Amino acid sequence: MSALSLVWHQFRYDQKTFWRDRTAVFFTAALPLIFLLLLVTILGNEEVTVDGGREIKGSTYYVPAILALQLVSATFVNLAISLTVLREQGLLKRIRKTPMPGWVFIAGRVATCIVVVVVMTVLVVALGRILYGVEVPTSTAPGALLTLVVGSAVFSVLGFAVTGLIPTSNASSPVTNAIVLPLYFASGIFIQDEVIPSFLQRIADVFPVKHLYQALLAAFADTGGSGFEPFHLAVMAAWGVAGLAVALRTFRWVPMSS
Repeated sequence: MSALSLVWHQFRYDQKTFWRDRTAVFFTAALPLIFLLLLVTILGNEEVTVDGGREIKGSTYYVPAILALQLVSATFVNLAISLTVLREQGLLKRIRKTPMPGWVFIAGRVATCIVVVVVMTVLVVALGRILYGVEVPTSTAPGALLTLVVGSAVFSVLGFAVTGLIPTSNASSPVTNAIVLPLYFASGIFIQDEVIPSFLQRIADVFPVKHLYQALLAAFADTGGSGFEPFHLAVMAAWGVAGLAVALRTFRWVPMSS
């Protein structure tokens, strides 16, 4: 069986497993859509000012915010929780002992995350367009696409990296949420930058969530640029390299208790 066939087989299995898990589908796929509806409904669709001085509708502000949230949820959060659970149940150890190379399992998992990101991107953008008239980027679409690709790769790597810091399956959800929830707020995902204290903004500037969101916002706000945000992409890439180094050292196939 060729390497490509093995990856395809593993990918199909992971896809079936994910979409049959109602809890995973709700928190990864449905919840971001609910957040978009709630944010626009509660906070309104009045115009807000973004970098460059351009005013955009509140819905245009929140669509890229939810795109960033769903990407982090589908990659980092999903991988960190599911891999920790599989590891502590001893399933990763069993997989490692099969003839299937470990990289095939990893590739199947990452490919599944990317498919979820693609599906959710289409749904979020479609919902924003149909309900709120959010303009779909055209001239900035290549930049937005590159941001999604880089973001998916970076946060997938970070998902593998953080599993080495999670001691038990019961701790997987609290640890991942303790990491991402403060960053969502500090990065402007749920509230606009002007109401976020400056010291929190400076903290958020260090982490990749804000740079993912800012790069997507630049594409949707269409402030006259190409949609490519080299600085934000570079910060994310740096986190990806660091995450890969950590993952290679800390990722475990056997339970922590072993």
